[in-house]
Amino acid sequence: MRILCVDDEPLMLQMLEMAVKEAKPDADITAFDDQDELLEDAKSGGCDIAFLDIHMRGMNGVELAKELKAVNPKMNIIFVTGFSEYAGDAMSLHASGYIMKPVTAEKIRKELEDLRFPIEPKSNALLKVQCFGNFDVFTPDGKPVHFERSRSKEIFAYLIHRHGSSCTIKEIAAALFEDEPYDKKQQNYIQILISAMMKSLKKIGAEEVINKTYNSLSVDVNLVDCDYYRFAELDAGAVNAYQNEYMSQYYWADFMFNDFDY
Repeated sequence: MRILCVDDEPLMLQMLEMAVKEAKPDADITAFDDQDELLEDAKSGGCDIAFLDIHMRGMNGVELAKELKAVNPKMNIIFVTGFSEYAGDAMSLHASGYIMKPVTAEKIRKELEDLRFPIEPKSNALLKVQCFGNFDVFTPDGKPVHFERSRSKEIFAYLIHRHGSSCTIKEIAAALFEDEPYDKKQQNYIQILISAMMKSLKKIGAEEVINKTYNSLSVDVNLVDCDYYRFAELDAGAVNAYQNEYMSQYYWADFMFNDFDY
């Protein structure tokens, strides 16, 4: 969980930061006395929760919240202020919370327990998927998933990359075997690989992750907890985990990810 705080009064900022750290000691917490610096940090590093003082010189907290919501509509904004007349403006932005000064750890805890956009892993996920760095697949309890054929694992990687979009057998073949002719032999080989992939998933009770129709496959994104998907939603942990490596073992993945608008 990544939390950013801002107040242009040094003493108030110190009190806010200390209260947040007491309430959530395991979080990644960064404090700013400059609104533009917080905004740039949220753009580059992501942010799950932002505690914003409303009454600041220059860009006030409501204006900053509008900029942050443009970065990530699901960012939890919690306003901190000593001026109750700002409550209407704050709530119109669908803020997660509103704290009146003086700030205390108890007030912080109450807001963190009732976030508008809860920060928690998918409880219904059948698989955890790692795309950043080398591609890998795990069961919900963290055990690596074994694929009997490496090419079957690569097909699964390609389906994950497609983010729920349907892929024909021909599209899959073009990605994995770019320079080879799409003939009957290759079609049969792809079918063998798909069967092996499904067998590996069935062994761990995760075959429902794949949607199969005639001549096409797709991933049910609701059953997968994936860093790439979290990145697309500007999840702070996923944004920070990305180190310019995406499915490193697959030649096709690099240029495909470059087309993703991040």
